[in-house]
Amino acid sequence: MGVETTGMSSVKITFQPSNKTVTAERGETIFEAASRGDINIDNLCGGQGVCGRCRVKVLRGKVERSAQSLGFLDKKDLDEGFAIACRTEIVDEDLEIWVPPESITEQEQILTADRVLRYESPQALEKDTAAAAGATHYLPLVQKFYLELPEPTLTDNLSDLERIFRELHKKMGDARVFSDFSCLNALAATLRQNQWKTTIAVHLANLAYPVIRVIEGGNTAMRNFGVAIDVGTTTIVVQLIDLRTSAVMGVEGSHNVQARYGEDVISRMIFACGRGGLKPLNDAVIGTINTLIDSLVQKAGISSEDIYCLVAAGNTTMTHLLLGLEPCAIRIAPYVPTATRFPRVSAARVGLHANSKAVLHCVPCVSSYVGGDIAAGVLASGMNDQPQLSALIDVGTNGEIVVGNSEWLVCCSASAGPAFEGGGAKCGMRAVRGAIESVRIDGQKVIYSTIGHARPRGVCGSGLIDVISEMLLASIIDQSGKFIDFDHPGVRVVDETPEFVLAPGSETETGEPVSVTEDDVGNLIKSKAAILAAMKVLLDGLGMSFLDLEQIYVAGGFGAHLDIEKAVIIGLLPDIPKERIQFIGNSSLAGARLALLSVHAFRKLEAIARQMTYFELSVKPEFMNEFVAALFLPHTQMELFPTVREKLSHGR
Repeated sequence: MGVETTGMSSVKITFQPSNKTVTAERGETIFEAASRGDINIDNLCGGQGVCGRCRVKVLRGKVERSAQSLGFLDKKDLDEGFAIACRTEIVDEDLEIWVPPESITEQEQILTADRVLRYESPQALEKDTAAAAGATHYLPLVQKFYLELPEPTLTDNLSDLERIFRELHKKMGDARVFSDFSCLNALAATLRQNQWKTTIAVHLANLAYPVIRVIEGGNTAMRNFGVAIDVGTTTIVVQLIDLRTSAVMGVEGSHNVQARYGEDVISRMIFACGRGGLKPLNDAVIGTINTLIDSLVQKAGISSEDIYCLVAAGNTTMTHLLLGLEPCAIRIAPYVPTATRFPRVSAARVGLHANSKAVLHCVPCVSSYVGGDIAAGVLASGMNDQPQLSALIDVGTNGEIVVGNSEWLVCCSASAGPAFEGGGAKCGMRAVRGAIESVRIDGQKVIYSTIGHARPRGVCGSGLIDVISEMLLASIIDQSGKFIDFDHPGVRVVDETPEFVLAPGSETETGEPVSVTEDDVGNLIKSKAAILAAMKVLLDGLGMSFLDLEQIYVAGGFGAHLDIEKAVIIGLLPDIPKERIQFIGNSSLAGARLALLSVHAFRKLEAIARQMTYFELSVKPEFMNEFVAALFLPHTQMELFPTVREKLSHGR
């Protein structure tokens, strides 16, 4: 079935190998037509025509290629019918388009697990003890109370609402409860039709001002669910939580459909603030979350109307796009977002599938480039409650770093570029099926493993780190990242550029070798240098060193697949005892869940965001000095990496 549009000059495009037909208009690009048909073509730049990732082959029909796209195609490509989808327009002929495997956006490895603090047993509602309580003190943001109200009489003629308040007081102690005005609609009929038996949903985010959000007929206290959401740039993960017991009823993850408008936040901001507009991005993230919620409630055998509260954690740009706020000022100096603390909002107003009166809370952000996902990570790690000096590292296109303890927290964001996600490399790709994720060089042999045990299609970030550390230890490259051993059977020179072949064409899905070039090595060295330099600037400013760190928490999907030893060898992580480095999984999701299940954790989360002091590295001259010093494997100051120095001096 095609996706229909209106107009006299419509044509039909059949995309292969999916054999899906889309109806499009003259003047549209192939990429725009594919997006409307839910055909996900790889697109790093958001349709700006600068990444060249959206290569397709025109099997039948004529198209109009822009001059900009020709920079990514040679004569052989043109003769074979290749085109850049976002810069190739449809004319007036039906088309058949082949999307090669390397241009298809596939489901990424999605991290849904975490290793965080556990909850205490459920406790009765009590006075505010947030100052003393730990983050795991169980007191969900929404509680439901079943009430059997005494019927009014001439001698007991309180109003319906006051009658509810009186009974709630017996269950909630001294707490003074308020009510949303919307609860008064049909209140009289609801109570009388249900023989004065009712269930009250109370929103407790502010213990000094608990608010009745929902009044239902009968006993529905057993149906009280919440949703925790990790709104990631690449992936979105949703957990369904039973607020009565704290049990996780299910977890679902999906590729963020926004990726069709650009794979990183900068390209999405450009799209939202340019010809594309904000609405497609907002619709995409809301649609992705709703699809996951629908799947979870179906599997749990409940209704989305049983969801009374949602907590979402994401970076600052993703939070703006979720709420439908323009992110345009975030990428322009002085980098000021619309907000960093977001008022609660009705889930229905945002468009999320939940009870019509459910509340959405977005975790507060710190700055334009340190978002709520990092604040949630700090909460999940527990570093804000510990006296020891700790660091939290979330490695991605932007590497966010937090250093501190229970008394203070400082943070920064380092622009690491796309290297850790496979971007900028000749055969780089995200962590999807067919990506080489681990590598070992054993003499003349190369031993690798791929995601999904599929035939290799490329190499992802963890694979790049592995192969660079292995080449360094095998003396195939030197500490500047330059090739020095041209006799190894894995080394070849293509167009005067040395490269190391991980998988020959006979073993790959595309028939082309998967290799890592000298330029790829240089790009990853720059990325790891940005992360390490940022951490060193923070510590130097505090008069501390890497060895003062008693714990390093590595968060996110990338960290879950990282080999600690190899990350230290290249100088991505500092050379401290291995037992001090801990992966904590999807800490953004974990922090959102903690906040959903604990009013005290929710308030701690708000305090964490206020407590963190943000350092803008672009105005610190010492950052550039440290960055240059880190452009070496592992570092120009080898005394910072004694164990690596030992390995390099004595071999493996």
